[in-house]
Amino acid sequence: MIKKVLIANRGEIAVRIIRACKELGLKTVIVYSEADKESLGVKLADEKVCIGKGPSQESYLLASRILSTCEITNADAIHPGYGFLSESADFADACEEMKIIFIGPRAETIRLFGDKIEAKKMAKKYGLKTIPGSEGEVENEKEAIRIANQIGYPILLKAAAGGGGKGIKLIKSEEELIINFGVAKMEAKNAFLDDRVYIEKYLNPIRHIEFQILGDGNGNVLVFPPRDCTIQFRHQKIIEKSPVVNIPVEKIREVQEKILKLCSEIKYRSAGTIEFLYYDDFYFMEVNTRIQVEHPVTEMITGVDLVKEQIEIAQGKSLTSGIIDGNGFAIEARLNACDPENNFLPSPGKIEKLYLPSYPFVRIDTHIYENYVIPPYYDSLLAKFIAWGRDREEARIRLGNVLRETKIDGIKTNKDFLVKILEDESFLKGEYYKITERLKEGSF
Repeated sequence: MIKKVLIANRGEIAVRIIRACKELGLKTVIVYSEADKESLGVKLADEKVCIGKGPSQESYLLASRILSTCEITNADAIHPGYGFLSESADFADACEEMKIIFIGPRAETIRLFGDKIEAKKMAKKYGLKTIPGSEGEVENEKEAIRIANQIGYPILLKAAAGGGGKGIKLIKSEEELIINFGVAKMEAKNAFLDDRVYIEKYLNPIRHIEFQILGDGNGNVLVFPPRDCTIQFRHQKIIEKSPVVNIPVEKIREVQEKILKLCSEIKYRSAGTIEFLYYDDFYFMEVNTRIQVEHPVTEMITGVDLVKEQIEIAQGKSLTSGIIDGNGFAIEARLNACDPENNFLPSPGKIEKLYLPSYPFVRIDTHIYENYVIPPYYDSLLAKFIAWGRDREEARIRLGNVLRETKIDGIKTNKDFLVKILEDESFLKGEYYKITERLKEGSF
């Protein structure tokens, strides 16, 4: 049984994990950088250990320091949250070698799905459609041109070890392909220490749909209602919703059943998300072997505490396989420290005044407080606002109201930008892809 959990993360997810641990009666240790010494997670944890300077390469990405902290504090488990080391198979391996419980999937699972080429092969094996493109790595320009001519332009050149919207190049002609092929391989090598690239057909317009899963590691898996994450800006999700609209129920159930079979047979453990592009059907894209930023959307419509489930699964809890149904509708909006009037540049600094309203059926996940200083080194996420309603319109109205009531002085935020999206005609119609296209064009 776990007695003490080390949180190897920061920001709102660190606070979220600490609160889940408290509900389960577990002690907590948090590692933090010098820049995060006044963060809410550091204030809430039972123990705290500084592991380095502000930049993540000098703190949160230093696996050896995090593991040493486990030894020093007698923590017997690590929750990696999302980002940083959460999808590092080597880190999961190191935890196992040191007899530390990694609250997440097994290292071999992380390694399998971290390789986008192998993940696509696995998806095909279980009957999931994949986007037309190369069967595996594309080794040279000649092969790339042949495949591109076969499937037709535009295409995407993608890093095999990429993720989170990184390592992707949109190619519209053979000339662009010749210019960018070597560049894409070099960028993949620099970013992921792996220069392999592959090709996919660029589908447009598309929707980004994902399915939350939980597995107990023994073949029992839960598949949750899908989330619509189509509204994105610069490859980052900004508004997420569940359940999805304007997609046939039978298509959704068919994909859920295939996911259930795949994840049951590989004995998936802990939380994960299977991501798809929806065009005329669902096309498999990737698997994220961690808790997602947008996990509260699923929690709000199902009542399942996904973080507590992760911890309890790590302690040996068994699940009963099945497809979970939701109740009502939930929408999440990500509030970021950025300046929409200045090309959305990050806006770190001191929060001089803060008012976060208490609103019925709305949850706010955050780590900020009045007089807190937002450091410049990390993702600009300040808070997640998640509204539940009996239907989509009720959830939308609640979310818009709570955002309007929110007051933050001292830094710039995207609050008004989020409200504008929620009120847009395309959002009202459920035509989310149109918003993303206008954001890409800079015409929103």
